[in-house]
Amino acid sequence: MVKTANVAIAFLFVVCLAVPLAACGGGGGEEEPIPAGGKIAFSSDRDGSYEIYVMNVDGSAQTNLTNSPATDDSANWSPDGSRIAFVSNRDGNFEVYVMKADGSGKTNLTDNPAADSSAAWSPDGSRIAFTSNRDGNFEVYVMNADGTDQTNLTNNPAAEADPAWSPDGSRLAFDSDRDGNLQVYVMNADGSGQTRLTNNTFIDVVPTWSPDGSRISFTSDRDGNAEVYVMNADGTGQTNLTNNPARESISTWSPDGSRIAFTSDRDGNYEIYVMNADGSGLTNLTNNPAADGVPAWSP
Repeated sequence: MVKTANVAIAFLFVVCLAVPLAACGGGGGEEEPIPAGGKIAFSSDRDGSYEIYVMNVDGSAQTNLTNSPATDDSANWSPDGSRIAFVSNRDGNFEVYVMKADGSGKTNLTDNPAADSSAAWSPDGSRIAFTSNRDGNFEVYVMNADGTDQTNLTNNPAAEADPAWSPDGSRLAFDSDRDGNLQVYVMNADGSGQTRLTNNTFIDVVPTWSPDGSRISFTSDRDGNAEVYVMNADGTGQTNLTNNPARESISTWSPDGSRIAFTSDRDGNYEIYVMNADGSGLTNLTNNPAADGVPAWSP
């Protein structure tokens, strides 16, 4: 739940304890039924260290997948739902790992002395984008799904992090402080055409595409505290969904685009919440006294 090695996460640590942020947003306060089916992976320290857990989308059957004294964080599902990429320091430094969806077959993909984090599968499952500081500053890299051919995409002296693939695989959204403060950018999958989408004096980080590619959710502190926002894929129409004095962050879309899960401390500790894509219908899924955050919805 720490998204640890990530620079943009430095912001989340300060503003939202690096992960969970809360939010209800946009509309009514009544809880609505959550459709059955699918899974949500998340991070929790309920067993003493941060681990990767998985639960049903209604919050039931919360299960520890990693069972390690190390820090395991930032789960990301493969497009077919059979594997989960995650970040761990079990080998001494933060690396990108992959495991089967049941927690078996854990494999270190990056195997580098630098800090590697924020793994994101391409829509066709052939590549994984991630963040690394192996060249002296945090950059967005891409590699084959087996860990080969690790390539720097951003090649910028600034700090870049939190890559997220567009649903068609043609673009990557990410955050960067190249213009002075962390903002959301987009680039082509080969690293070309790097373009700024948000443009303000506050911090905008951790972009995530809607399943149809028309919208991007992200975290921003522009209203005084961290909140979950959504915008059109071209950067227009930036809207606060959570509108709550608590801290909300790190959002993930349901496969049909109708719901968004996110982290919030609105009930006194970090929990995973879900809301409709317009901010209404807020529900606490984890309901645990531990810190739960960094949700990732399965395909």
